[in-house]
Amino acid sequence: MKKAKTGGLGRGLGALGLGRTELAGAVGGAPSPKVPPPTAPPAPASAATEGIPAEIPIEHIRANRFQPRREFDEAALEELRESIVRHGILQPLSVRVIGTGKYELIAGERRLRAAKLAGLTTVPVVFRTATDAELAEMALIENIQREDLNPIEEAHAYQRLLTEFQLSQEELARRVARSRSAIANSVRLLRLAEGVQAFIANGVLTMGQVRPLLALESKELQCEAAEYIQEHEMSARGAEALVKRLAKDPNALRQARQPAKSERKTDIFMREAEERLTRSLGTQVRIQESREEGKGRLEISYFSADDLERLMGLLTGMDSTARDDRRAALRAISTQNFTV
Repeated sequence: MKKAKTGGLGRGLGALGLGRTELAGAVGGAPSPKVPPPTAPPAPASAATEGIPAEIPIEHIRANRFQPRREFDEAALEELRESIVRHGILQPLSVRVIGTGKYELIAGERRLRAAKLAGLTTVPVVFRTATDAELAEMALIENIQREDLNPIEEAHAYQRLLTEFQLSQEELARRVARSRSAIANSVRLLRLAEGVQAFIANGVLTMGQVRPLLALESKELQCEAAEYIQEHEMSARGAEALVKRLAKDPNALRQARQPAKSERKTDIFMREAEERLTRSLGTQVRIQESREEGKGRLEISYFSADDLERLMGLLTGMDSTARDDRRAALRAISTQNFTV
């Protein structure tokens, strides 16, 4: 007679999370103490099959060290958090295995941050195999496709791929589906002063407004010109004209801000009038009082034919149709006589 096997049932239920104590309670013994539901164990390296979804603890995921984004919109993250609370994470994050129970994020930084804000302990992921270069490349491509990067973040990401992984501009352009000239123009932005870069990153100035500043070697002069362009809401063509003037006379802006020695001290009310006109017209305005009481000269600066056309419209109340009729004549005006 064969000896009956013992413990087989226990082992079978043990696989379901029930040991001998729990089994005794289940078949009529003393009630077993409640055991808290186990947290999801880290997926073993053998289970990290590429392309197969899995659920892993959020605390075991390390952020992508090649993430090009430096700023995340808090309002947008809050909206994503609310969506995750209601509907869960619909698209799994992409990760790679970097050790036993340790993972590095490839794509899905916003989802990971929002999941943490939502209080999730685990997140769905898909495992990928990637080298450091591929990791940086995939993070950059994801953000470019979503148009999540500002121009400076994009430029830094390109520069990092070029230098750390020794890629040529042609090779990088092929990998991220950009033209070589687009890569070159983007990286050139890093030659601008940090203050000017901040204007671009924050959306204060456009690429067209700041690109002419690359012709100025002095970082200090770049910042002064950028501030002037922003204060006077100059167009890209106006910025080009300003840079041409500064290339001939780097002190032009400083001289424009200093009153001439022959000028008398400006009355406080005249100064207020200058400031109001400057704000209204979006360009520098100076009032020079004459020796005759109640008389003087009003000087309004412009930097391109387009800028002059804009001022004409503001001062004369000319509508767009009338301005179009004057466009050809205004474009014939020489930019060499601009006043700064």
